[in-house]
Amino acid sequence: MIESDMTAVLSDKVKEATLAQIPMKQFGQAEHIADATVFLAGQDYLTGQVLAVDGGLSM
Repeated sequence: MIESDMTAVLSDKVKEATLAQIPMKQFGQAEHIADATVFLAGQDYLTGQVLAVDGGLSM
C-alpha cells in the first residue's frame, strides 16, 4: 500500500486491516518507489528482477 490520492479515499477500517498485515507497520511513500526505481535504473548488470517494495508484506 503506497499512500496516494487513490488510497486516501479508503475507509479507516480498510487501512487498519491492511496496516496490520505489513511487518514494517507503515504504508509506503512515493519516495520509496522512486528510490527503488533509481536503484534499478542505475544497475548495468542486473536483469530480470522483481523488487517488492511493500514493507515486507510479501515475505
